[in-house]
Amino acid sequence: MIRLHHCPQTRSMRSLWLLHELGIEFAVKTYGFGPEIKAETYLDLNPTGRVPSLEIDGDVLFESGAIAEVLCERHPDAGFGRGAGDPERAAWLNWVHYAETVSQHVAALTQQHVMLFEDWMRSPTVMKLEAARLRKCYGAIDDALGGQAYLLPCGFSAADIGVGQAVYMGAHFAALDGFEHLQDWMARLQARPAFQASLPDDANRLYQQDFYPAWEQPK
Repeated sequence: MIRLHHCPQTRSMRSLWLLHELGIEFAVKTYGFGPEIKAETYLDLNPTGRVPSLEIDGDVLFESGAIAEVLCERHPDAGFGRGAGDPERAAWLNWVHYAETVSQHVAALTQQHVMLFEDWMRSPTVMKLEAARLRKCYGAIDDALGGQAYLLPCGFSAADIGVGQAVYMGAHFAALDGFEHLQDWMARLQARPAFQASLPDDANRLYQQDFYPAWEQPK
């Protein structure tokens, strides 16, 4: 039995996308981004009160990188992992976990733009700093994609899912302009049926805007 605990447009989206790519049977329990994942019943499952959480054959995983590794190891024929001894193993692991490097900046920007409701709570300095750091992340990805369609030379993998989902989130705050390889790669990823299946409907979006421009403190 596989059950994913998921909030739309959060890190758990990368786990949902991978499950759809694998084409295996699974259930999804979807939560709002708020008190539901702080309830005692959920905290018994994941004491951090965050998503994703993946119930899988009696175990509970709550790190998206670990979820990717376990799912790919259980379904090697899908070709989304790179096993021990594979020449791309080190690079695959590096990119799977690089998704969190990108996501930490996205999380800070989400906090500033979406979760803080009063203007006086927001910091233009933090917003601009985190957006600049996010674009530095884009640069590293863009460089890696020069001359190849996906992050690894041998083709699409869970590394593209993890990093691609993080960039999809980041693009709400820092434009992809100037990163041609990155833009082309994202277009390929977003055309995949499994990516489309992992998107929420309009009523359940965390981000109600497609783009949040840097906020200026009123004078």
